[in-house]
Amino acid sequence: MEKFTTLTGIAAPLDKANIDTDQIIPGPFLKRPRSESYEGILFYRVRRNADGSLRDDFILNKPPYDKARIFVANRNFGCGSSREGAAWALVAAGVRTVIAPSFGDIHYNNEMNNGMVPVILPEAVCDTLRAQLHASPGAEMTVDLETQTVTAPDGTTYDFTIPAFNRYRLLNGLDEIDVTLESGAAISAFEAKRRQEADWLFP
Repeated sequence: MEKFTTLTGIAAPLDKANIDTDQIIPGPFLKRPRSESYEGILFYRVRRNADGSLRDDFILNKPPYDKARIFVANRNFGCGSSREGAAWALVAAGVRTVIAPSFGDIHYNNEMNNGMVPVILPEAVCDTLRAQLHASPGAEMTVDLETQTVTAPDGTTYDFTIPAFNRYRLLNGLDEIDVTLESGAAISAFEAKRRQEADWLFP
């Protein structure tokens, strides 16, 4: 998993509330294995016409928002089904952070498990950030995981928190298996001791 320390990049406003995982990645794409590219899948049905052409009115199809690495969303982002493919599609599109007033619980964890930093800020703050991004297309924001701060386009800084365990993993680029392997020596020592104490368990 790629480390996340500080990200500065173009941010895009997503004004709609309750963007669910079916909008983020439509169900038919869930058959695609992770080994295949997920690029171009993000918001497939939302951003395209019936003939597959891109919709002119969808914000992520408009330069410079099409280069966004940070999304500022509305409440309840990633609600609906638990499909991890929604996080895969975001990562494949280069998005490392979604800022929103609230998230679907499972999607919130799926983002962190895939190297993303989901940031929860008050609804009024998210409204302000989206207004700034609409007013200044191409404006950049900074998300600093070490200090747990977000810097807005106007320079205002906001504090956020994520669970300490996930912050540690993201800062060090560790998935849950990697964290377990950090305790490899202790696990081996336990197994050796267990073999001595209860050898009947090990035929």
